[in-house]
Amino acid sequence: MAPHAKKLIPALDIGDLDEAVTLVAAVDALPEVYGYKVGFALGLSFGLPKVCAAIRARSQKPIIYDHQKAGTDIPDTGSLYAQTLSTAGVTEAIIFSHAGPQTQAAWIDALRNEGLKIIVGGVMTHPRFLASEGGYLVDDRILDAYKLAADKGVTAFVVPLTKPDIVQAIARRLGDGGQWEFYSPGLGAQGGSVTSLATLKNHYIIVGRSLFAASDKVAYLKGLAEQGGR
Repeated sequence: MAPHAKKLIPALDIGDLDEAVTLVAAVDALPEVYGYKVGFALGLSFGLPKVCAAIRARSQKPIIYDHQKAGTDIPDTGSLYAQTLSTAGVTEAIIFSHAGPQTQAAWIDALRNEGLKIIVGGVMTHPRFLASEGGYLVDDRILDAYKLAADKGVTAFVVPLTKPDIVQAIARRLGDGGQWEFYSPGLGAQGGSVTSLATLKNHYIIVGRSLFAASDKVAYLKGLAEQGGR
């Protein structure tokens, strides 16, 4: 891969565990693949321990759990959530900072105490989410959530491929003082492309529906990686 090529994360956001692990087995040897994102469909249908064990039988790459959207409860439940993920075999966890700074800080601490890599999000990919788009959440306060996470020592963040201008605002709010990593959903059906956020370094592209729809999944991922390396 080129020095700043995008890393790829297949999103296993389906309800069929056999199909998910078949995909893992098919693409795991690709150096472009960083790890695998597990969503609520597999987690709730089969239980996270079983899902993680099935993936581990075919891969030693990171398993990222995305509860879509975790981190939106009271502060006290963060420790139970973190323990559940750690016991199951999850290595990285995505949370979204929509419940305010007290919950955000408590859940970050809880995940860190369990040795999990923490990935914090705030802005979602779809239209009419932020107030400036006709949504409910004030733009500047969501930017504050990213900065609060950084101040707590978080270095990995979810940012949407579909909203490059907002992502640049997030990057400016974070500043140049950290080795930031950015995980981006929104590819394909939602309108994002591998090159949507070309200026970001340490960039992970989350690949979901378009990957499962591809007839040759290995070739599809290789093609995305080539685009990212340009």
